[in-house]
Amino acid sequence: MERQGAEEHGRRRDRWVTAGLLSPPLAWLFVFFVLPVVFIAAYSVGSVHLFPTDGTFSFDDWHRFLTGGSPYMTLFWKSVRMSLTVSFTVVLLAYPIAYFLALCTRKRKYVLLLLIIVPFLTSYLLRVLAWKVILGESGVINSFLAWSGIRQQPIEWLLYSQFAVMLVLAYVWIPFVALPIFVSLDNVDRRLLEAAGDLGAGRWRAFTRVTLPMSAPGVAAAFIFVFIPTIGEFVTPLLVGGPSGYMYGNAVNDLFTRGLDWQSGSVLAMFMLLVIAALMAIFGRFVQVRSVTS
Repeated sequence: MERQGAEEHGRRRDRWVTAGLLSPPLAWLFVFFVLPVVFIAAYSVGSVHLFPTDGTFSFDDWHRFLTGGSPYMTLFWKSVRMSLTVSFTVVLLAYPIAYFLALCTRKRKYVLLLLIIVPFLTSYLLRVLAWKVILGESGVINSFLAWSGIRQQPIEWLLYSQFAVMLVLAYVWIPFVALPIFVSLDNVDRRLLEAAGDLGAGRWRAFTRVTLPMSAPGVAAAFIFVFIPTIGEFVTPLLVGGPSGYMYGNAVNDLFTRGLDWQSGSVLAMFMLLVIAALMAIFGRFVQVRSVTS
């Protein structure tokens, strides 16, 4: 009896300790994530009012956004296309880097990985503004073309275009995307590659049959790691995008700041949040299946 009482007391103490450890992060999550999301959701249907121009409770803003060829929906799909392009490009460029660091470099691979990341510890805005200097009409590229005699007229689409937005976003995300791919490749059992070679598989066949499938979860994680943030990106398009590089996140930002139309902005923000939540659910299911079958 005394032993059972001591065990029950120990379990009760462990529960209290666990509750005490989890309470601060759960409270932080509730106050700074759950409550703002609930507030935005309520504002999107007119349940909350802060300005005299706010409407009453209705789903009219949702109906206008989802039907009738809303320009914001068109802008959303434009942002999705740009995000997909950036994500595919970044994964294709980051994979060889991660492959080299994980499988080709035995010594100092973590030092090389640190050297890739170190330049990106500087300010995000400074790096974006540096690209404005590089891509501008009087920037490094156009100045070099004029100096070398290749082209006298500046290339106007280098800056304030969709190309500039996707180029800068790819530059920003490549080193961070290489990390999950590097982890997946670094965990590949080298004996499997040796066995593939002993069975007559060449390097390309061993890569497609062994290395690539085993690194697929890391590639998928890297893809989602880029795709989700770039859908709502607004800082980079604001600085280097111009009118043609205007994205969905810029529309949300403008509705909340310049337009003071919080109800429409809440609709756009909630729609993007729901899409991201759905993508994360699908991605979580994919990772779960891969982790079970691997």
